[in-house]
Amino acid sequence: MAYETILYQVENGIGRIILNRPDAMNAITPTMLKELKTAVVEAGKDKNAKVIVLTGKGKAFCAGVDLKVLGDRKLTRGKVGDILDIPAHDLINAIRSVPKVVIALVNGFAFTGALEIFLACDLVIASEDAKMGDTHAKWGLRPTWGMSARLPRRVGFLKAKELSFTADAINGREAERIGLINQAVPAEKLEEALQTMVKKITANSPQSVAAYKLLYNANENMTLDESLECEFGSEFQIDDTLDRLGGFKK
Repeated sequence: MAYETILYQVENGIGRIILNRPDAMNAITPTMLKELKTAVVEAGKDKNAKVIVLTGKGKAFCAGVDLKVLGDRKLTRGKVGDILDIPAHDLINAIRSVPKVVIALVNGFAFTGALEIFLACDLVIASEDAKMGDTHAKWGLRPTWGMSARLPRRVGFLKAKELSFTADAINGREAERIGLINQAVPAEKLEEALQTMVKKITANSPQSVAAYKLLYNANENMTLDESLECEFGSEFQIDDTLDRLGGFKK
């Protein structure tokens, strides 16, 4: 499928979705959100894509929403409106529900809407010098894509409040330290780190990994007792267990 604002490539088991507006720092438009969602669904069905990667072309992962797309629209109560909210929610739901691991490869700037998107991903690897932050308050906006729910669950309420109240940018090293991302590496090692992670993931049962993803996502809003019941009571189609155990016994 041809896309206007993104690229989709499959190589070595990776379905790579690339935000492709480098002259605009890959800023988000409604078209981009819709195309990203379509590509995530496509990659989810692509038998050659074992893992899905979101990244940006050029020196930015994504600078956030392209506020120019709002034109003369009147922003009501700090919301960007359905023109962006609806396709953004569709994209985030696709990322969370696709039965494959989605890795955000943050190669540069990642602000606000971009941060909300990578918070929905399963894993995040970033360049040490990548800059990221929540700038809603800087522009008189409020979050509507999940920032207030996911950020404190990732870094704790105290640190989330600091990041949102100050609108400060942090680099990849600090993001790793506070648990916002999994790993920060030098820019020239970004692809190597990704390939290492992908190799480890794809060595395991894809059906087992998909089951884990569903359980972890379901557990976010549950009590401990509810989480335990969900884990024990859930049924999954995993058909490579005997083959894998057979190899272990040998």
